[in-house]
Amino acid sequence: MCAIAAGRQGLRVVVLDHANKPGKKILISGGGRCNFTNLEIDFDRYLSRNPNFCKSALSRFTQWDFIAMVERHHIPYHEKKQGQLFCDHSSKDILAMLLAECSRAKASIFLNNKITHIEPDTDGGFHLFTHTQHWRCRSLVVATGGLSFPKMGASPFGYRLAESLGHSIVSPRAGLVPLLWQPRDKIRYSGLAGIGLITTVSSLGHSFQDDLLFTHRGLSGPAILQISSYWQPGSAVTIDFLPGKSMTSLIQSSRQGHPRMKLKTLLRQTLPNRLVPALLPRQWLDKPLAQLNTREIEFVGKQLHRWQIVPEGTEGYRKAEVTLGGVDCDELSSKTLESRLVPNLYFVGEVVDVTGQLGGYNFQWAWASGWNAGEMLGQRYTRTGGTHHLRKLKIRKKTQ
Repeated sequence: MCAIAAGRQGLRVVVLDHANKPGKKILISGGGRCNFTNLEIDFDRYLSRNPNFCKSALSRFTQWDFIAMVERHHIPYHEKKQGQLFCDHSSKDILAMLLAECSRAKASIFLNNKITHIEPDTDGGFHLFTHTQHWRCRSLVVATGGLSFPKMGASPFGYRLAESLGHSIVSPRAGLVPLLWQPRDKIRYSGLAGIGLITTVSSLGHSFQDDLLFTHRGLSGPAILQISSYWQPGSAVTIDFLPGKSMTSLIQSSRQGHPRMKLKTLLRQTLPNRLVPALLPRQWLDKPLAQLNTREIEFVGKQLHRWQIVPEGTEGYRKAEVTLGGVDCDELSSKTLESRLVPNLYFVGEVVDVTGQLGGYNFQWAWASGWNAGEMLGQRYTRTGGTHHLRKLKIRKKTQ
């Protein structure tokens, strides 16, 4: 996106990518259909030590701007839920669109270019070295992403580069990631694997209502992924298995008409069969509703509406959809994404300490921050009447 925006304004632009194919994370996103943005982009949906930082870029390049690009390329899409937009066919459509826009902007993409090191130039530019090439550029944009999905090539390169140039890093950690059972809980609850239901999940003052999935290793599903970005080690996660309902009221009303109905019969009308005996004492489940006393009814309500678990940890970066933390926003311009410490150096996307919730928010931050940096670069050189130098110097003999 940065290359597209900068290239459109006449700047000479190259994208150096260490991967052998472009857009690998785009291709696997959204189950292969790419949740490319959300209709309801809200600044409160982003986590950062500086919560206001994302506002400028997201306001300058909105979800509607990206949707307009998608529609210009005649890519069919649909809203799945909660404003989430997905391709009708494949994530390949989004990647093809971006590659076409890069080509149109005359931005070149060089794959299999693993950068070994970068050196600032004395005149404010940069020297970039790969095993076989030496590049010199006036401006450098770092869009290296986070640590999620290491099998897809994720690495700490961007963080290390930022630190080597004097920047601070907000400690990275896995976000939008499944949570793991404590050993004792794994023994008790691993048999629930495969059960899925709509719940409200809460922790540390944050709540999300969405699907939850029990797994052999712990808890997953959209509700858990959302809360994982806010959860802290040692904290409890509270789950309401019947959001919007009152178990106490349901028992009271049901036993008036069906006093002999057993508790387990009532619960199985609203909850998966296998879940019920895992949440409540078996001796209670066979009790007729009329025999439940006030204390027992209150306990049933607590177990179903305020069930708590303290996870052992998360599945880590191998299963995390995003990386929390990154380059400290206080050291960047929110307007241009340029470093306040090193002239002509920019950081965009996931490598920055801005992380969105589940539902297309992280892609929109990628599009918006990249576009904003590219636009500002173009305006900068247009305004000053300067030229944007980009040269490739030979290190070894190679084919063009």
